[in-house]
Formats: sequence, structure tokens, C-alpha cells
Amino acid sequence: MAKSPSEQTHVSEPKPLSWAQNAAHPASSGFLAQLVALVRRELRALWRDPWQLALISYIPLLGILCLWWLFSAGLPRQLPVAIVDQDHSQLSRMLTRQLKANPVTEPRSFTDLPSAVAAMQQAQVYAVVVFPHEMKKDLLTGHKPTIDVRYNSQFLLVGKLLSSQIQLSLGDGLLQVAGLKQLMTGTPKSQVAVNLSPVKSQTTALFNRNNNYIGFLVPPVLVALWQLLSMLVMANSLNRELHLNAAQSEEGISNRLTEHFWPKVLAKILLFSPILMLQGGFILAWLYLYLALPFAGSLALLLVAQLFMLLAVWSLVLFIFVLMRDSARVISFCTALFAPAFAFMGITFPTHEMPQLAQWWRLIMPSSHYIESHVSVVSYGAAWPTVTQQLSSYWGFIGLLPLIYLLATKLLPMTVKAQAEAAEYDAAPLPAKGQ
Repeated sequence: MAKSPSEQTHVSEPKPLSWAQNAAHPASSGFLAQLVALVRRELRALWRDPWQLALISYIPLLGILCLWWLFSAGLPRQLPVAIVDQDHSQLSRMLTRQLKANPVTEPRSFTDLPSAVAAMQQAQVYAVVVFPHEMKKDLLTGHKPTIDVRYNSQFLLVGKLLSSQIQLSLGDGLLQVAGLKQLMTGTPKSQVAVNLSPVKSQTTALFNRNNNYIGFLVPPVLVALWQLLSMLVMANSLNRELHLNAAQSEEGISNRLTEHFWPKVLAKILLFSPILMLQGGFILAWLYLYLALPFAGSLALLLVAQLFMLLAVWSLVLFIFVLMRDSARVISFCTALFAPAFAFMGITFPTHEMPQLAQWWRLIMPSSHYIESHVSVVSYGAAWPTVTQQLSSYWGFIGLLPLIYLLATKLLPMTVKAQAEAAEYDAAPLPAKGQ
């Protein structure tokens, strides 16, 4: 029986598969096409996420410029110092003028010690200097009065700076009194200077001759900031996979967490690595090309060290994600882990003086490994052999990869199952009243 026109079968030629369709058929398109589709998927997700866009665009730029502006003075100036003058003599006023002449200190008068200590506790002043009663009389009569100097050690660098500058200013003022005393005893004037300072010393910083805080503090602070931003970028991208509808797909790519998990991770690394490396390169260019801070080595070596650090950061984030599989916990734990990065770099405090637990924690920090290469290249002009030896310290992060694979194999299916059960429970109709 002949078919009616409506029943006729039309056979058309098969249309070529698009990139996304090819990604769903790895046997015909291959792994490369699938990876390209996954990168495009990440780009679409990035465009739809304002917070992630901010993390890779204007937030790093604002953070870098703000931190540089905070230290742009180079050296702290006019730090408030409380002066408690219990002597009220010409000597105490002269010593106060010595402190005022120092550009680092700014004397502020207080009537008594308790009010000065209270001001230091409230961070209104950073140090307290107490001139004792009858200080001048005791000096001239051969006694040894005690000038009480206190500073807030919670502000580590400020406290050390004030301690040295206050001692320097008071020492110069007291030398004049000691000279008068020797003249009164009949010592020749030509001999007084020799007696007061028989040996003169000069201290010259080898790698920071102007004691500039920009070259000393800003690079490690920016490295710590960059590490924190890198962690947030990868953690947010991984956490996104937890909130996708597993029953849906994007251009043939399943949203299920366990489907193509490792190609998805690789696509994230391929997308965000160049972006984060641009940020790291901008930091180096800003510090050593635009600001022209002292630099003895090669920027290419630092870029290689930055890449190793970035991959180590992301291996840690991936390990924590696979272990916890919860957005809030992943962000909280990663933030707590990476927040003290600057303190653990050993720039302002010797690491060998840290407790053993802090030293172990420091070894987990990729920035602690990177800063050794940074200092050696910037200050000592280290070459490839030295930097290569320092990069070998990242071997522990390579050892994380098999562990991450095993945990992902065991734990990710459990998360998918729990999400499916939760979706079924939410979709189940509620029983009617009275049933």
C-alpha cells in the first residue's frame, strides 16, 4: 500500500556535530575537544558570577594599590610618644627636644604615668618615656638615675623602631651632660670626646640601605594577598560544582559532580592560571620596574617560582574541597589556613624561633616556599641552579595528588548520592491534612 504524503519518510544528511556536541562524544572528538568545551563552560560561569569576576579583575588591583599607598612613605614618621616629666629640669626639657628633633618620634606630654600607660593601651601613643624625679641632680652627683622607656611590642616593627630611635636620641642628649661632668672634674676638652666615644661604629644595611619599608614589607604582603586571592578563585570555582543541578547539562556536558570531574578541574586550571599569573606578573612589574626597587636577579625566575606556588595553592584547595565537599567549610578552612601567610614567611620574625606547630604550619604554606626564592633572587641575584634547588621543596604538594585522587574516588560519589536523595525528598509531595 502506498504511503500518503504525510506518511512519507524523509531522510536527510547528518549535520556536523558542534564543539559542545563533540564533547559529549569523546570517542569521536577526542579529549582536546572536550577540554575546549569545558573551558568555554567555565568562561560562561565566570561571566555570570560577579564576585568571581571581581576577584580576577578590580579587587587585586585595588588591593595592590592600597597596600602600596599604606607603605608609600617608606619610613614611619612622627610616631606619638608619651613623655612623663617628673624632673622638670633643664635636662629633661633638653631630652624632650632631642626626641622632637628625631623625625620618627613626636613627643606628647602627660602629667602622670597611669594616664600615659592608658593612652598606650588605647594605641593613642606607641611608647612611654618617664624622666625620674631629680634626674639631673643624680647625674651630676655621680648617681645613676633610671629613665623608664616602655613601648608596645604588639606593633612589632613600630616597637623595634621606636626602641632604637628613643635610645639614640636620649643617648645623644645624655652625652652632653657626661661631657660637662668630665669638664668639671678637670678633664681636657680634647680628651672628653675620646672618653665619651672611644670607638665609633657605623651600621650599613646590605640590601636595604635606606631602611625603606616598601622594599622590605610590601613584596611579601602582596605575595600573601595574591595567594589568598588565588585560593578564593579556585575554591569558588570548585564550590560552584556542588550547587549545579545534576540532572541538567550544558551543551552536552553533565553537571553531575562525578562526571568528567578531572577534565573539569583541568579546565579550571587552564583558564585561571594565565589570569592569576598576569596578576603576579603585575606585582613584580609594579615593584621592580615602575617603582624601581633594588633588584639583583631575573624576573623570569620569579615568574617560574610564582607558577610553582600557584599550582601548590590549587593542589591544597582541591584537597580541602574533596575532603569537605561543603562550600562554607571549604572557604572557612582555606581562609584560616592561608590567612597568617605573611607572619609565617619569616620576614619580620625568625622562623626558627617559632613553636614547632607553627613551623609545621609554615611548611604547608606555598608562600613560605616561594619567599625563599624571592629573597634570594631579589637580594642575592640567585641564578637557575639555586632557584631550582629551592623549588624542589614543593615535592610534598606533588605527594598530595594520589591522595586527592583516592579521596575523590571514595567521597565524591557519596556527595552525589546525598544530593540525589535530598532532591527526591524535596520533590516528594506533602501528605494532605487528615491522611
